[in-house]
Amino acid sequence: MKLTWKNKNTTSKKRPFAQFPNLPFDQEEEEEEEEEHLHHRKTDEELKKGNDYHNQEPFDSKRLAQSFQAQGNKLAEDGKFREALGKWEAALNLMPENAVLHEQKAQVLLEVGDAWNALKAAIRATQLEPSWAEAWITLGRAQLNFGEPDSAMESFDKALAIKPDSEEARYDRQTALHLVKRRKQLHLSGLSTSTNRFVVGDKTEIS
Repeated sequence: MKLTWKNKNTTSKKRPFAQFPNLPFDQEEEEEEEEEHLHHRKTDEELKKGNDYHNQEPFDSKRLAQSFQAQGNKLAEDGKFREALGKWEAALNLMPENAVLHEQKAQVLLEVGDAWNALKAAIRATQLEPSWAEAWITLGRAQLNFGEPDSAMESFDKALAIKPDSEEARYDRQTALHLVKRRKQLHLSGLSTSTNRFVVGDKTEIS
């Protein structure tokens, strides 16, 4: 989601005083009028500077956050996940409502094996952008890695409701379904009912 920041540098332009030397005005009145005009002009300029300052501050914060995000993207592409997380955290301090950053953070946390924090980041992404299918897919994967295949299936279903042609969501839902079936088989075989958590590897064979 891109936001555009606009600096509103509008100032009221006053017409110059017309010079009519033959009109019966005292020189003192003309000087007072000129003084009042200069005062208003100075006030306008001060207000403009104040507006420029307030408008410039959020623009600079947004630009700095985007710079951190871009640096993090590059580091993640190079496989430097910890460094990428540091850059994205800096960006999130400036743009805490950025769903893309939370989703990217969740993906990288899964890469480094931090399923719990990945889960939290992915949940935040879906809260900020509930109609974004990719955020639900990432949440589903975090839930799988955290050992919650039932919840993962629900997340993949939400992703498919938004984006029915998503091959990723369909495949990952099959993975979650396979794990749920496997857990039921273990229960039926007499193993402990507390054995209900799984860690998802790179590929899970689907029967």
